[in-house]
Amino acid sequence: MLSNQSKYAIRGVLYLAIHANKKNKLGSAAVSEETNIPAPFLAKIFQKLSREQLIISTKGPGGGFYLSEQELGKSLLDVIECIDGLEAFNSCFIGLPNCSDKNPCSIHHIAAHWRDQLIAELKLKTIGEMAESARSGEFRIF
Repeated sequence: MLSNQSKYAIRGVLYLAIHANKKNKLGSAAVSEETNIPAPFLAKIFQKLSREQLIISTKGPGGGFYLSEQELGKSLLDVIECIDGLEAFNSCFIGLPNCSDKNPCSIHHIAAHWRDQLIAELKLKTIGEMAESARSGEFRIF
């Protein structure tokens, strides 16, 4: 459902949320090395996230990427929407064109319910909450 770019964005953002701050900024190369995400790909992702104000980028000596409290309060859905948009959530689960509530495929109502729950959870979970869960060992990001 998610592109590799969105998957990498989530992993990269969560890594920054755990390991970077205003005094300890990280470059995309360092994050790439720790998360096993291709460096050029991650650099482009971070630039896009920075333009959309989901992460902060500073240039020059001591520059790099980090998240402030404002960015930590954004949702994982914000990250996915920035990278992929929400089209993947709205397309037919089995790939039929024109699938909708009025013209459903064989599993539309099952998939739509699951999709709606997933979107709701992704909208509720902040980057900061997810980073704290990862930091506590509840789950891993790489």
